Amino acid sequence: MFEMAAKKDQKDEALPIKVNKWDGSAVKNALDDAVKNILTEKYNYVENFSLLDGRLALCSIAVGIAIVALLWDYMNPFPASKHVLVICVSAYFIVMGILTLYTTYKEKGIFVVAAQRDPAGFDPELVWEASSYLKKYDDEYHLVLSVRDEKAGTSNETSVKNSVAKFIDSNGIVIPRLVEAMVDSMLYSLTANRKDK
Repeated sequence: MFEMAAKKDQKDEALPIKVNKWDGSAVKNALDDAVKNILTEKYNYVENFSLLDGRLALCSIAVGIAIVALLWDYMNPFPASKHVLVICVSAYFIVMGILTLYTTYKEKGIFVVAAQRDPAGFDPELVWEASSYLKKYDDEYHLVLSVRDEKAGTSNETSVKNSVAKFIDSNGIVIPRLVEAMVDSMLYSLTANRKDK
């Protein structure tokens, strides 16, 4: 049984991640996934989904409003449903405005939030956040990694900018060890800065 699990792990590691290297969005998402896998699998940080849950809650409210409008209009055809439709459309646009503000000012391109827990339980929990952006028609991948000490209320961040060609070969295959080396150096610089303080 353990041999099968080991073979499955080796098989999963052997599968390369291939993307269309000319599709900036696909390249960014592939690199983001590689960074997320390093934080959650190599370092065993526990992923926190609260940021994503906030966005999903706002989207669910918007969909609920749209369903109410649709059902009300179905049960009471247009002239009778005019007032409810106006209220639903207004509420929908308000929720969409809140969602836009949420993604712009709260999420800020963050694609993973992960907690580093001390196995002994002595040190305070550290919260790691990774965000990135890749401009349209640009090959510069910007990665920002930040760490926040919940107990002390301190935070620190570092960023790096590299060409995607450094992490993806000519066939569009992501080279995980190069992404891992970048993330390792960023983590080391943040933990070294934290120990110096």
